[in-house]
Amino acid sequence: MLAYTLKRLARSVVTLVIIIAVVFSLLRFMPIEGYFTNYEKMTPTQVQNGLQQLGLKDPLYQQLGRFLGQVAKGDLGVSHRYRVNASINGILAKKAPVSIKFGLISMAVSLPLGIGLGVLMARKKGGLADKMGNAYIVFIQAVPNAVYFLFIQLFGSSWFGLNILYDPKSPSSMILPIISLALPSISSYAMWMRRYMVDEANKDYIKLARAKGVSNSVVWFRHVFRNSVVPMVQLLPGSLLLTISGSIYVESLYSIPGMGGLLVDVIKKQDNTMVQALVVIFAALGILGLLLGDLLMGLVDPRISFAKKEGSR
Repeated sequence: MLAYTLKRLARSVVTLVIIIAVVFSLLRFMPIEGYFTNYEKMTPTQVQNGLQQLGLKDPLYQQLGRFLGQVAKGDLGVSHRYRVNASINGILAKKAPVSIKFGLISMAVSLPLGIGLGVLMARKKGGLADKMGNAYIVFIQAVPNAVYFLFIQLFGSSWFGLNILYDPKSPSSMILPIISLALPSISSYAMWMRRYMVDEANKDYIKLARAKGVSNSVVWFRHVFRNSVVPMVQLLPGSLLLTISGSIYVESLYSIPGMGGLLVDVIKKQDNTMVQALVVIFAALGILGLLLGDLLMGLVDPRISFAKKEGSR
């Protein structure tokens, strides 16, 4: 397993380096005012001198090499427009805990509800619960998030008197954002759980267990449910990491001072270094989630051998 882990880790690092290189290169085509606080008042000579001081006149490969060295040391640079000359690490240190808090709470809500709904739909396949669950999944998957998020915010505040914007001093103001964050996750967990359980229930060993007279509850929960949870485990780390990093739209909609809303703000202010840092962080979280999902799946399922050739699981 150690050899497999090291191989996957090396591939993940290479993937992240490629993503950083692409993002870094593309941002060099963005307007240069994103690197200066008072660009509008600067003369062309001052602009060129400023670019020279920032190293932006050097060849692209040299700039990229310096940035990769900074990232390897954990230094993401400084902000030029969002907060002038402020450390990006310091800004994120204040924003990340907020996103983590909302992400963990929404995960704690969506995971049991989603898996529970998926189990109910699989047990009642073709019944009313299954049809209603499928209608919910189709609605969530088909309708843009922005549409029902706005309805949740509008009717949640008018019908139940909940705060329309997040207030750190008011715990009730967390209800609507958490619901908004949890609904898509509940849909996803329910859809995959139902699919895995229905597939598992049609396998030969389940039919054999039924033919031997094993009770229905034992078949469903000792065999079907347990084996269906294994592929679900692969989805959890990535889902958790991306959830706690913050939803871009939800945080902006409810004025939550987290990492998701931060990305929107820095894009509006054309703070190129901040955009670069946040894209790198989100990419790293996605890659880390995939890596942890593969390793965790192998740990919970003893039938998976890491010693076999790749693709022969």
